[in-house]
Amino acid sequence: MMDRVSQEFASEVNYRFRIFNGISFALSALIVGAGVLVSCLTGQPLWQWLSLAPGLWALFAVKMVQQWEKAIVLRFGRFHRVVSPGIFLTIPLVDSVVAWVDHRVMVTPFSAERTLTKDTVPVDVDAVLFWHVWDARKAALEVKDYRAAISWAAQTALRDIIGKMMLADILVGREKMDAVLKEIIDQRTTPWGITVNSVEIRDIVIPAPLEDAMSRQAQAERERQARIILAEAEKQVAQSFLEASEFYERKPMAFRLRSMNMLFEGMKERGSLIIVPTEAVSTLGAAYSVAASLSVDSLEEKQVAQELPPDP
Repeated sequence: MMDRVSQEFASEVNYRFRIFNGISFALSALIVGAGVLVSCLTGQPLWQWLSLAPGLWALFAVKMVQQWEKAIVLRFGRFHRVVSPGIFLTIPLVDSVVAWVDHRVMVTPFSAERTLTKDTVPVDVDAVLFWHVWDARKAALEVKDYRAAISWAAQTALRDIIGKMMLADILVGREKMDAVLKEIIDQRTTPWGITVNSVEIRDIVIPAPLEDAMSRQAQAERERQARIILAEAEKQVAQSFLEASEFYERKPMAFRLRSMNMLFEGMKERGSLIIVPTEAVSTLGAAYSVAASLSVDSLEEKQVAQELPPDP
């Protein structure tokens, strides 16, 4: 964390104090070159020395602001103006450009390591903050280094939120945490001219023993749900059998038709033999008699085929 903040400090220092640019170098070289050329043509070296003053002025006075940034200009140490993208002029030794504020959407990763939740469980949380500067004057003058300030503000807010929430709420309520973090960080950064676009929780790491215990608990819960579903299914099947038995008791003909259908399903396989008691045959009628005779005939055909000698 400290290494990342140090890198941000160094990049901000290099970004803030840009004194020269390509246009100022080119213009200064052109002025000095013109003075040297005039001195060569006239034979008077005074012109090349006189060209140094406007050359130096062009080198330090001509500034350029990129499309995605704005420049803060101070005159005699007081705020003077905010410069929009393009080329502008300053008065050397009087005006100073103290900040070049980037207006693009910035991304700041932050984290909270070994932070205790409300139920005293240490967790590691990684998050990403998306923000942008809407007021360059406030960002440059109200806070010393707004990049580092917003990083620390986000980390502090994340620790505060974790300390007020239960572990279960953190694991299942990431969207709620994102919304609360965005609101808290935005309240802290609005006086600096910074708006928070969104906050996204990337990862939540809990201790390995607790993770194993939660995994076993989830597995036991799924097994319990499976057994409940199976018991409900068996209950429904038993209820269906009970209703069918009551219906067959009231409608004997339906039971006979069902029995004949079961017999027909059993005879579908080729070469099957079904033995039906005499009482059942007399009860069901001629249909079972025909079925039994067909089964006996097929059995006799098999026996005859087995007794015949094979062809030489």
